Amino acid sequence: MARPTRWAAAVAAALLLAGCGGGPAGHGPDGGEDRSAPAPAPPSGTTSVRLPSSLTSQRLDWGRCKATADSPAPGDEWRCATLKAPLDWSRPDGETIGLALVRAEATVKRTGSLLFNFGGPGGSGVAALPSYASEVTVLRQRYDLVSWDPRGVGGSSGVRCRGDRRIEAAEAIDVTPDTAAEERAYFQDAADFGQGCLKAAGKLLAHVSTTDTARDMDLIRHVLGDATMHYFGMSYGTELGGAYAHLFPQRVGRLVLDAVVDPTADSVGHALNQTRGFQRALDAYLKSTGQDPERGSRKIADLVRRLDAKPLPTSSGRKLTQTLAVTGIALPLYSKSGWPALTNALAAADRGDGSGLLSLADAYNERDDAGHYGTTTHAQRVISCLDAKQRPTAEQVRKVLPEFEKVSPVFGAFMAWDTAGWCHDWPVPGQYDTPQVSAPGAAPILLIGNTGDPATPYEGARRMADALGKGVGVELTWKGEGHGAYGNGSDCVDSTVNAYLLYGTVPKDGKVCS
Repeated sequence: MARPTRWAAAVAAALLLAGCGGGPAGHGPDGGEDRSAPAPAPPSGTTSVRLPSSLTSQRLDWGRCKATADSPAPGDEWRCATLKAPLDWSRPDGETIGLALVRAEATVKRTGSLLFNFGGPGGSGVAALPSYASEVTVLRQRYDLVSWDPRGVGGSSGVRCRGDRRIEAAEAIDVTPDTAAEERAYFQDAADFGQGCLKAAGKLLAHVSTTDTARDMDLIRHVLGDATMHYFGMSYGTELGGAYAHLFPQRVGRLVLDAVVDPTADSVGHALNQTRGFQRALDAYLKSTGQDPERGSRKIADLVRRLDAKPLPTSSGRKLTQTLAVTGIALPLYSKSGWPALTNALAAADRGDGSGLLSLADAYNERDDAGHYGTTTHAQRVISCLDAKQRPTAEQVRKVLPEFEKVSPVFGAFMAWDTAGWCHDWPVPGQYDTPQVSAPGAAPILLIGNTGDPATPYEGARRMADALGKGVGVELTWKGEGHGAYGNGSDCVDSTVNAYLLYGTVPKDGKVCS
């Protein structure tokens, strides 16, 4: 399944930018390290071929983490290492790839490792986890907190498909084309981006799928010495967790999937889900400011339409285009803490100043004041386009466009056209229409759905629970706003998750936190 929306890529970065809620509730156990777990089961490269001992017996050389161009070095409690994994999992004794890992060891009684993925796909776990650590201090009492850069991301052969100047130039491309010339430019830019990814990644481009990364996870588990997988996945990380459970149901330990992706939706279905989710979030925002959602949405949609013909000036000298405006509107909907910034940016735009919305769009696009862009969206594209088999055409988009625009006058057209442009003329074929997540026999997996989630709408949690299989998916609902639930201000959610991870207490399926 693709994630064909440019607003779901930098999920971790968006949440960290917006700020999370207070630290989780809960109390840790008494001291002493747990040494009673059985020896870790060895991973397998395929159903019939086991990995060579050079990979299964490798010892990680944990050392001080280094600063990167995009993030400073974390504190002294964090250590980094590189794990070797097969480049091609169908040839486990062939060429290898290095995966960057980060870890902070448990402080009291060690249950095992707790692996984190913050979403995207394309987010750097090595950069994100140290920034998120204050939210999970209580979990560190029992777990080594661990994350990694998935293949194609950051320190794990991260892919950059084009340079800063070309990224900025592409911001002028109309991604909701109205003429044949605009349509040609849109699809040519998409094809050029794919060729840039192929040039940068080479043969890696065919080996960055979610399934590849799920197999990497099992190798990480084994090398860390854990008999089962304990995992916390957010947003796209929930799909990755579902893929892991499908491949290795007997190795599922305690898995938390927060902001759950709908595994039953294909590329177009997923885009329509997100169109609905972002419009719901916009409606909630407008209500919070005393506006009628329908009238407020029409006003914003009118602004967006005007920008198609005449971009707004900004204090930086750059122009606020239609595409940048919609990106800037979407970002603060990830968290209620971003809503005041949206109010200010929209008010400035009404006065003819696009600076506020441009600043929000730049934050999403990871653009700094010097004009350097991050590569989260590059990694997202190479991963999701390898996953997704579906390749909608312009003609197919025009057929579904009315439905998208009916769901959202602000986001509909952008989401619809993105389904065709995102993986247009991609150099490698996609692997499936929807991911396999069924996991019969797996231990209970805790799924958290947020009724106000814009990027992974609430319905996805129930669909994931059904797809995992009877007795596996356990759904927890939070009646809240923003992307994700844990650490977002609900003591009920936080204490339920902590009890599950720390003590193995499985809540009743269907529990609701308001």
